[in-house]
Amino acid sequence: MNTEEDLFGTNGIRLTPVQWVVTILASLAIVAVVPRMWYQAEGLEAAASYRVPYAVSADYALYERHVASADVNDVLVIGDSVVWGEYVSTDGTLSHFLTESQDERVYVNAGVNGLFPLALEGLVSSYGTSIANRKVILHCNMLWLSSPEADLNTEKERVFNHVELVPQFRLRIPCYRADVTERTAIVARRTLPHLRWVRHLQVAYYDGASVPDWTLQDDGKYPPTYPNAYRNPLDPIRWAVPTESLPDAQRGIESSRHQPWNAAGRGHQIFEWVALDGSLQWAAFQRLVKLLRHRGNDVLVVMGPFNEHMVSESSRAGYQNNKEQAEAWFQGQSVPVISPTVLPSELYGDASHPLTGGYKKLAAELLDHPEFKSWVVGHFRRK
Repeated sequence: MNTEEDLFGTNGIRLTPVQWVVTILASLAIVAVVPRMWYQAEGLEAAASYRVPYAVSADYALYERHVASADVNDVLVIGDSVVWGEYVSTDGTLSHFLTESQDERVYVNAGVNGLFPLALEGLVSSYGTSIANRKVILHCNMLWLSSPEADLNTEKERVFNHVELVPQFRLRIPCYRADVTERTAIVARRTLPHLRWVRHLQVAYYDGASVPDWTLQDDGKYPPTYPNAYRNPLDPIRWAVPTESLPDAQRGIESSRHQPWNAAGRGHQIFEWVALDGSLQWAAFQRLVKLLRHRGNDVLVVMGPFNEHMVSESSRAGYQNNKEQAEAWFQGQSVPVISPTVLPSELYGDASHPLTGGYKKLAAELLDHPEFKSWVVGHFRRK
């Protein structure tokens, strides 16, 4: 006959209140310690010679570690794919040529491919706290004001990069329609270190998927096969931060993409410029500047240079008006700003991205600019 004692004897584990407390504390300790130990074992390339690879652009925990590893004397160059280098190899970027021309200073590529101001604000806010109290070159790309679509200010739903970085509840982005559950999950991944680590594993080793989803991925053929179904889920772990494969068929002077914007006969383009006072992207950039300065950063803004050769005659007045208003705002905030001269047409790959020679020329102009010299002087502190 069963007694009251063993009425629920089939339950696997019954813990006392004290045991529950111990279990919870042990679990919290594991959650806190494991990611740190993992990062130490995984290692990281020196910040001076590294940029977050294109394939893992959404690995924001990797970006966080990358900028945190920079030396206290390094200057961080922050921005979108113009800073990152859309058409160029690692040794063809703005940060590379700035570093190459300076004996004592290192300029770190703190750009990420596919960013835009609304996402850049989120990246720096959530993953760039270690950037505080440093010299920062912040790139301002007017491309994000070139149309309501680029500004993410249209009612039609759109799919865009880096949705996990844009504001989820703080402001409304008309074309972003994620539900409350998805938005809450995104905020949790931003906030909790353990979930950041889990997302790092997914992006770096499992093609952005969870382990269960990874095991169910098909090969894209018909009929489909499932190559991961019987693989050990630990097989993809390489204990090394992803790096760029060299040579890269998509980037560098040997790449078929590394050619002037008009090489294929492309002509002038009409831009539907969004006014600054109604722009979501511009408002985000303003908030980003204020955030950096609040954190003690010494910010220098570099505007463009946008490919004005590509702008149609009917679109130039709108561009110049936005550019002048932006410059006036920076000056009103006492933020040093440099608007470099427009590069030769053949040194642009598209509307905003220079080619290798363009970055080299831009770096030379910045280093020779009185505003730049005044800003950077006295920054370097010998150890």
